[in-house]
Order: sequence, then C-alpha cells, then structure tokens
Amino acid sequence: MEKIIRLTDGTELKAGLTGDSNAPTLMLPVAKESVYGQEAETLKLWGVDPESGKHFIEGLADDFQVLYFDYEGHRLKHPSPENLTPEQLANDFLTIADEMDVTRFSYYGYSWLALAGLQLAIRTDRLETLIMGGFPPLDGPYKEMLIVTNKTHEQALYNQKTPNIKASPDDPEKIDWDNVQVKIDTDQTKQFVTMYKHLMDFDDRNIQQQLTIPRLAFAGEKDTIVYGENFGNVTVDIVGLLQKNKDELEKLGWDIAILKGTDMDHTKAMQPATVLPLIKPWLLKNAVSKK
Repeated sequence: MEKIIRLTDGTELKAGLTGDSNAPTLMLPVAKESVYGQEAETLKLWGVDPESGKHFIEGLADDFQVLYFDYEGHRLKHPSPENLTPEQLANDFLTIADEMDVTRFSYYGYSWLALAGLQLAIRTDRLETLIMGGFPPLDGPYKEMLIVTNKTHEQALYNQKTPNIKASPDDPEKIDWDNVQVKIDTDQTKQFVTMYKHLMDFDDRNIQQQLTIPRLAFAGEKDTIVYGENFGNVTVDIVGLLQKNKDELEKLGWDIAILKGTDMDHTKAMQPATVLPLIKPWLLKNAVSKK
C-alpha cells in the first residue's frame, strides 16, 4: 500500500507500507527511490547502491511490516529553510505513522536521520526500538555540523552568481575536496543550518535516562570526516565518539557495533548490504511482535 501524505508544512510525501501486517513495524525514512542508467552507474562509483531503498525494503519485509519513505529526498525537493527543527521532524514522522494507521513502531535512521530518530524517541512513547547509524547518541558532533552546514550554506549563497563548474562527479578520486564549489539550492542548505542551530542547546547526556527501549548505534570504523578550510577546518569523528563512549553507552543500555573494514567509511556503512546483516537479527531479537 502506498499513500500520499500531507505533512505539517503542507508539503506532500509518498509513503508505503508492506510486509507482514501481524509482525512488528519498522519505520524506514531512508528508503530512497531507485535510480537507473548513467545516474546509477555514477552512484556505484561512489559506493552507493542505486536501489538502496528497494533492497532495504525487500530485505526486511519478510519478517517485519515496513513503513517506508524517502524523507531526505522529500526535504531536498521541498526544503523547509526556516522550520526544519527537531519538533518538525518528530511531528512529520508521527503524522506519517498516523496516516498509515501505525500505532507503535521501531525506527532506523542513518546520519542526520539517526539524530532525527533520537529526537523522535524523546518526544513520543510510540517507539519500540531505536537504531542510529552513522551518528553517535552521546556527545554528538552538533557544533561541528553547524560549522559545516553554515559553511556549505555560505558557499551556496556565494556561488549562485558564479558559472557552473563541474567538480568531476564521475570520478571521486579526482575531486579536490578543499576547493570543491557548492552550487545547490540555498533553501536546501539553510534548512540544515536551521536544524543544527536548534540543536545547540540539546544535551544528549541529559536525555539518556528517558530512553528505556532497546536501542542500537553503529558506525563504520573509518567514519571520520576531515573538512578543509572551505568547510570550517573541522573533523566530524563519528566512529571516534562512538568508540570513546562505548562502555558508557553500553552501561546506559545501548548496543554498540563498529563495522570493520578498511573502506568502511560513512558512505559504505549506510549501504543495505552492510546494514541489513546487522540490524535484521537485532530487530528480530528486540522488536515487539504483534502476534
């Protein structure tokens, strides 16, 4: 079943529900639409599965009811430059669940959609389990990400009036990341500045006692991103923060996984072939069955 849902800001998003209706429900906001042809070949060069959403859904629907949608894709098409706040994120997800007649559910998100899941978890009692990939649940790099998103937005504003410059997207190895030019919709970049600004006063240590559901956090062992001068000279060390706080997180009730591999960076650790062997057994053990 697929349905067009009107969100809190009036924009419309397509969501689907598939799998065993008697099984636990998993909310999957990372279910991107499949792409084909040259665009798919380019994504493969970057290590990205061009059918990732399809593969996630197919890989989970035999044991779960999957509530799927592409929230990042929606926000790139329909930016919310002034209002992409933690409250809006939670309200959007709950609106989708309501419209799809889902009362309780597990949640899996990666990167900024992982932090969105954490914000959802402290705003509702409808979550059964929480899985955060590619973003640490303790001492999260919110300040570093505000710097990066601010710099990205500044460049997007500046480069609106410059000629188009192709940054060799077909060959990742040839890109000079210190000099890459950001030329995208300024509303797209501003919404993430807004989100991280609203997280500056968020203390992820103070909310840990609110979390009593089963929860898993993971990252690739090479998930450390060093940004050059154009992006504020900051390091976003996802795996470092997760490793540093691993013992403390486990005492707080988190399950922690570090995905091994010399190429297991932020991109590789979000692909279905990497994620499914980790999260599916965990969900089978921890999700609450309706049967």
